[in-house]
Amino acid sequence: MIYIALGANLPSRYGTPAQTLEAAKDELQRRAIKITHSSHIWLTAPVPFDPDIPYYHNAVIAVETELPAPDLLQLMLAIESDFGRVRTEKNAPRLIDLDLIAYHDEIIKQDDFLILPHPRMHERAFVLKPLKEIAAEWTHPVTDAHIDELITALPDDQEAKIIEQEAV
Repeated sequence: MIYIALGANLPSRYGTPAQTLEAAKDELQRRAIKITHSSHIWLTAPVPFDPDIPYYHNAVIAVETELPAPDLLQLMLAIESDFGRVRTEKNAPRLIDLDLIAYHDEIIKQDDFLILPHPRMHERAFVLKPLKEIAAEWTHPVTDAHIDELITALPDDQEAKIIEQEAV
């Protein structure tokens, strides 16, 4: 299965961060990426934690596509750009963030452009908790750790809770 993490903590032309995530899912489908499963939207603390940065809205989706991983990543970056994302400093607030976190069980390293599974996913509650919702038996293909082990190892300061979907 292919997994994509979505995140936003700033309003966009699509509305609230939660509405932006829904719009991003719609855009992926419009571009022939079939969404087979979608987690709830989670409200999560910024990583690293900063009280001056708004909390994020995050979700994880499982998708099907014929695109190879590099082409899928390029498509996701194009959607981010179309949504108005401008990359500034690392961990800056953002209108939208689309991360390819796993492409089947493939282990890929193409310079710093594409590393799969995502190199920090196992350290992030905002990825692991929504992923568990849709892939409760997922095992990290590099470490061979089950998702439950990865969640147990998360730092306590990574707050994440399911929120009710906002009206779109």
